Amino acid sequence: MPPDRPDPLPESASFDRVEQLRTRIAWLYYVEGLTQSDIADRVGLSRVRVNRELAVCRERGIVQIRINSRLATCVALERRLIRHFRLKDAVVVPTPEDPALLPGIIGMAAGQYVSDRLAAGMSIGVGWGRTLLGSLKAIERRNVPGLSVVSLMGGLTRASAINTYETASRFADLFGADCYYLAAPTFTSSPESRATFIEQAAIKDVLDRARKVDLALVSVGGLGPDATIRRLDMLSADELDSLVEAGALGDSLGHFIDAAGRLVDHPINHRVIGLAPAELSDVPTAILASGGPDKDRVIGAVLGARFLNVAIIDEATAERLLARA
Repeated sequence: MPPDRPDPLPESASFDRVEQLRTRIAWLYYVEGLTQSDIADRVGLSRVRVNRELAVCRERGIVQIRINSRLATCVALERRLIRHFRLKDAVVVPTPEDPALLPGIIGMAAGQYVSDRLAAGMSIGVGWGRTLLGSLKAIERRNVPGLSVVSLMGGLTRASAINTYETASRFADLFGADCYYLAAPTFTSSPESRATFIEQAAIKDVLDRARKVDLALVSVGGLGPDATIRRLDMLSADELDSLVEAGALGDSLGHFIDAAGRLVDHPINHRVIGLAPAELSDVPTAILASGGPDKDRVIGAVLGARFLNVAIIDEATAERLLARA
């Protein structure tokens, strides 16, 4: 590195001369790929001064950095989501032309995100749904010593690939982990029945484990005609319609919430077995993986309530959320 030399750009220097030197520095660095030390030797400045002039070039628009990638918009949306919802992190994926592919695409991004962050001795909690099922496709099988997988909610009473039991079991199998199920239905027949279930020692143990996970991966569901909860007849049409009348936008972990992220005052919310969304606010990494126009409002409600600190959504959903902000 050359010694620090007198400033070659005195105030009396002509603008053209200053501009020419700065342009040359920018060209050598950004176009020819020279290091700052190489440029310092070539133009007779210290490396510190070269670094300073490059900063001036960016500030004054002499250099304008453009990322020529179809994912650049997604990255910009991630930063905006993080700022607006005060998130720990965000991942935005391109929206596919075929809406049927959306759960799988978001799910794969979620699976990769989770897989990259697992470490020995961790515990992860998982919800249910098509998006979480899609996350399994992006995970490479490997052994993670001491890992445990915990179901965050009760399950369906019939076999299904998107059942909480199936999701938790497959996650555990991929990582050679212990698996803890909530061996109970998502919705009981009455509040009294729910009380009977959660008084059982085995259910209490799993719920305690669920509250202490290091990482949680959940989705949300809407209440439209194509909602999974309708298609699987988990609740009757009358019950779902009455939830909408009560102000519910959708559910997270089987709990139905309003525009402010609060549990709606409805009997169904007293029959759910699983963590309430608010209980995820203490989880170090709490991930929402979801997307689609039918879920915009419930996604916005959950993120706005700050129950979750990581969002993995698609580009179109992110744009709609931010447009409403």
